[in-house]
Amino acid sequence: MAQFTAKDVMALREMSGAGMMDCKKALLECDGDMEKAMDYLREKSLAASAKKAARIAAEGIVGAYVDGDTGVLVEVNCETDFVAKTDDFKGLVDVIAKQIAQAAPATVEELMEQKLTGDDGRTVAEMINAAVAKIGEKITIRRFTRYEGNVDTYIHLGGKIGVIILVEGAEDKEAEHDVAMQIAAAKPSCISREDVDADEIEKEREILLAQARNEPKPKPENIIQKMVQGRIDKYYQEICLMDQAFVKDPSMSVGQMINGRFKVVSFVRYEMGEGLQKREDNFAEEVMSQMGK
Repeated sequence: MAQFTAKDVMALREMSGAGMMDCKKALLECDGDMEKAMDYLREKSLAASAKKAARIAAEGIVGAYVDGDTGVLVEVNCETDFVAKTDDFKGLVDVIAKQIAQAAPATVEELMEQKLTGDDGRTVAEMINAAVAKIGEKITIRRFTRYEGNVDTYIHLGGKIGVIILVEGAEDKEAEHDVAMQIAAAKPSCISREDVDADEIEKEREILLAQARNEPKPKPENIIQKMVQGRIDKYYQEICLMDQAFVKDPSMSVGQMINGRFKVVSFVRYEMGEGLQKREDNFAEEVMSQMGK
């Protein structure tokens, strides 16, 4: 029997981009030989080339899909903005989002192993690898969020920013969509003041008090307390969705706009490529480098 470990399977998956079960099968078929297993995967069209696997995929789009009471937000990355704008890539993202909604995977790894719904038996990994072969760029599914319930989504700038929200209470689709748009524009980090870490706020308060008391011209303690509370309130207004000024009417807060009609239970905001290493070359330079070979 072939001798290999779970680490070998993970290593082959990282090298090939193929699914976990496909990598395990390849190692079984090839008696644990990593090189032969890689060739096996390529012959079966289950792996992207090693060259593509090593590239940086920091472009792409954030896509959304809603079907009844199920909503999905997903970020899929490719190498160039040019490919991200093509119909083929957008169609791929739509298929992936629909798959997540219907099959409810818990992780990207589980998603890659799933059989495509309504397909001829291919896995999501096989579909991705076929797209890599057709499009010619590395493609990765970076992250996704799936909600069940009263959901709404908002996609900004053709997929540069995406938001999904889950709410409870009376249905008001226009106001719910306004909240999703608010999150896209104002980038809150939590829903309300109750969600902010109390220790964090207390620490910030102590720092602000110390700063105020150490100023060259000291102020009365009651004035200092009011100043510090004002700064804390401003901080809440920056990070808490309910405290933020409503983008469509800054004279009221988001909480005042909702006015108790429904409750925002949860939200997720994706900004395409945030935190990823970006390509430093440009298309013209790439063409010139290829001509020079």
